[in-house]
Amino acid sequence: MTTDARTKAADAPPGAQAVTRALRLLHCFRDNAGELSASQLARRMELSVSTAHRLARTLVAAGFLEQDEHSARYRLGPSVAELGQLSLHQRGMHRAVPELDALAEATGTTADLAIRSGAHAVILVGGSVNPAAGLGLRRPLHSTALGKVLLAWARPGEQELGDLPPLHAHTDRTITALDDLRAELERVRAAGYALNDGESAYGVRTAAVPVLDAAGHAHAALAVRSTPDVLTDARLPWFVARAHACAGALEVLLLPPSQRRSHTAD
Repeated sequence: MTTDARTKAADAPPGAQAVTRALRLLHCFRDNAGELSASQLARRMELSVSTAHRLARTLVAAGFLEQDEHSARYRLGPSVAELGQLSLHQRGMHRAVPELDALAEATGTTADLAIRSGAHAVILVGGSVNPAAGLGLRRPLHSTALGKVLLAWARPGEQELGDLPPLHAHTDRTITALDDLRAELERVRAAGYALNDGESAYGVRTAAVPVLDAAGHAHAALAVRSTPDVLTDARLPWFVARAHACAGALEVLLLPPSQRRSHTAD
């Protein structure tokens, strides 16, 4: 443990370590991990199996986890779903669903809306959200069109690219150098949209635009996703124009009047 870590641990209130561990355990499920055993949780958290099991049982009692009676594996519980839906509605993201559905139908693509969470873009609503489980997707910022938008129009305090974790390659097209990412974000800002052309998965092409607030920062990112045969270079401006029109409507739906850009103010 580093000196800074020891200092923070010493300054933490009683019980803080248990809370931190419980939150870390919940985060083990963030990548749509499904059901996990106590030993899998222990490995991910670098804890003993007995400690992981004890934490998990505490979260089961609080409704944040469930345990399958046959396999004894854990999955996210109803309290997480309840809080997630409450957060979604508090952010007003449910209002975006009709607009995204209309955009998807008009363009023949998958339309998604995402916000930033650390080094990831988190899709909250749209065609990529699992309708049965209500689960969205977490994707690295550097390899997705949504993520590039959230980086290009980042809020103050979120603009340091050096704070990102290593830029891992998902295909041979993924940007893996910070200087290349900086250059890409300059192009994104100049063009007004971001493109992911097989950088996260081969055969997938995505164009994304920002939903901007009055300060010019990304409140969210909006994307249309399909294949290179659909989102061709020739038709790309048409798709981007439709996405911008939808983003303009979402500025009105998702932001209060005081936080909207002047051209969308009431």
